Amino acid sequence: MLLIEMKLITVNLPEAYVNGIEKLILEKLYPNRSEAIRIAVRDLLKRELWSQSTPQIKAR
Repeated sequence: MLLIEMKLITVNLPEAYVNGIEKLILEKLYPNRSEAIRIAVRDLLKRELWSQSTPQIKAR
């Protein structure tokens, strides 16, 4: 079994985001807030950073 070192961070989120995460947990889509947020961050990094084959400049 591969053990991944975790680091605790503090994040301020709008109440609507927290309510949405809680709803996903109540619907049994995720076991807890941490796991839901980890998956969201992983998906963001995959989309924005890790899957880019060539660097691109994005207009924000």
